[in-house]
Formats: sequence, C-alpha cells, structure tokens
Amino acid sequence: MVDDESSILRFLSSALDTGEFSLHQADNGHAALAAAAGVRPDIILLDLGLPDLDGVEVIRRIREWSQVPIIVLSVRDGEDNKVEALDAGADDYLIKPFSVAELQARIRVSLRRSLHQVPEPLFNCCGLEVDLTYRRVVVRGDEVQLTPTEYDLLRLLVSHAGKVLTHGHILKQIWGTAYAEQQNVLRVNISNLRQKIEEDPSRPRHIVTELGVGYRLKSD
Repeated sequence: MVDDESSILRFLSSALDTGEFSLHQADNGHAALAAAAGVRPDIILLDLGLPDLDGVEVIRRIREWSQVPIIVLSVRDGEDNKVEALDAGADDYLIKPFSVAELQARIRVSLRRSLHQVPEPLFNCCGLEVDLTYRRVVVRGDEVQLTPTEYDLLRLLVSHAGKVLTHGHILKQIWGTAYAEQQNVLRVNISNLRQKIEEDPSRPRHIVTELGVGYRLKSD
C-alpha cells in the first residue's frame, strides 16, 4: 500500500485487515520501489500523488523488472490520467473515494489474473531439479529450502538455462534498476545459492561464472 496520507493508509489497513493479507506500507515512491524489491508483494495499491516520485514513474520503474499486479488508487479522474497509468503498466485504476467492497473485488480479480498463468516446465540437469510451477527445488534427491531472493535468482537462471546473463541484467531483474551496479550484492547471493545447490561450491557445476560478464546455468 503506497500513499503519503496516513489517514488513507489507516483506512486501507482497516479495510484489508481480514487475516487474508499481510500488509506493508510505504509513504513515498522510493520507499515503494525498495519494498517492491525487498518484500516481493503479491499486489501493489498505489497512489499517484507521491511527494518524491510521481506514481506513474513508480509504475514504469517496477515494470522494468516485475509483473506484480498494480492497482492505482487516485483522485485523478481524468481520462488522460487513467490512460497514462495503464500505458505505464498499471493493471487497474480506481478513483477515490471508493467503496471497500469494490476495492476488495478489484484485488481478487487482479490476483486471479496473476495466479492463473500457464504452468512452467520442470528443469532437470545433473542432479538439480527445479519445478517452477510449484516452486520446488531438489538437489540429488533431497528438497532444499531457498530464500525468496535465492529462488527468484535461480528461477531467472533456469528460465534462461544455457545462456549467459550479464551482471546488470540479473541485478535489474531481481533487485531493480537502483541495484544495476551493485555487483557485490549479486556475488553474495550467488555464493549463498551455490552453498545450497552445488555439491562443491568452490567448484560449481551448475552455476558457472563467465568472468567479467555474468553467470550461466548449465543445461547439459
């Protein structure tokens, strides 16, 4: 929930505090971008009139690396405003004031759309099995537990198995454009992931380093 008015955040918290959701709040655009990368929400409720970044710019930046559903909640009721937000990547647009019932219905619709996607394939190579549909990772017959960031990193590599992904591309896809130059963040997370999926992390056979370029997941 992204809004700079504390009264709106309290209203949204009260309306959605049904036990069905875990709620996270941000009161400006930069905090929203950080939360989108760190919290990995299932859906974002976004006001456009933020004190630091316009909400449309927040949408554009999130859409550079994520397809998380975004519902705009705004007093801007002009057609141009709606078109601009939707063109930037918003999934829905609700004008303030709105009813709780309508907001809840819009959330349900957006979540249904995001959850009912085409099942993704099973990756299986050299003792590493990754089921992207059920978020299951098995190493030499044993299921391993990954953190959300480790899983997202492995999923990205699996989705491009056999191909070299540059440091900048991985950082942008996993952490957002603000981290595009933070290669140390990537090295630490690759190291942590290797500790869990490699038989000998010092001599990795799955995640191969392409010196000076990035990483590649072996597919054969």
